[in-house]
Amino acid sequence: MKAIGKTLLLIGATSDIGRATALVYAEAGWDIHLVGRRRELVQREADDIVTRTGAVVAAHELDILDTGRFEEFLSTVSPLPDTAICVVGELGEQARAERELEHAAMVMRTNFEGPALMLGLLASRFAARGSGTIVGISSVAGDRGRGSNYVYGAAKAGLTAFLSGLRNRLSTAGVRVLTIKPGFVRTRMTDGMKLPPMLTAEPAEVAQRIFGVADGSKGGDVVYVRRIWYPLMAIIRGIPEPIFKRLRL
Repeated sequence: MKAIGKTLLLIGATSDIGRATALVYAEAGWDIHLVGRRRELVQREADDIVTRTGAVVAAHELDILDTGRFEEFLSTVSPLPDTAICVVGELGEQARAERELEHAAMVMRTNFEGPALMLGLLASRFAARGSGTIVGISSVAGDRGRGSNYVYGAAKAGLTAFLSGLRNRLSTAGVRVLTIKPGFVRTRMTDGMKLPPMLTAEPAEVAQRIFGVADGSKGGDVVYVRRIWYPLMAIIRGIPEPIFKRLRL
């Protein structure tokens, strides 16, 4: 059954996961607000979704690092969406982040500061209304710091903690807050990387998991896209620090 009168706000619309997620919601009959840094690219995605599904799709331009514009931007989105999903992410380069403060700051702000501040503003609006669902895309990289990507991982750990606190704050306000951890995903961001097949999802798989959890009851508050990550990350988190620091992960 298709949704009637439901609206999605999707931030990070031109990413592979964003595109796949928007399409899943559009196929279910939702009206869509797509948000991305470059309006022409967002509009192209919007036009494609309209052609494929006939859904009502609006395109918006907003840089997740331009936090000073968030309040103004949200005042232009009408009606207030039923669900807001932030799929913004930037892997960056760990070696470069160790050398260049500016690059490290960009990775941290893109993965934590911008998404957290935007979702916090939406949460307050949803709480005032008494309903809504917020979905933040975090990462297994945030479950424990690793030498190979700890700048990115630290930012995602911050987002995970922020979403946890938001969920605690809004537990009696009629607002759901979900944390999605995709693990490895075959996207442009991971292009060229050797990814383990059992642990690697496709964007469409991530999108279906998000929709199933956010619009139904197929999962809890913190969701790994592939279930194999639950025991795997429990083991990794449980490794004693003296042993863990000698591993090369």
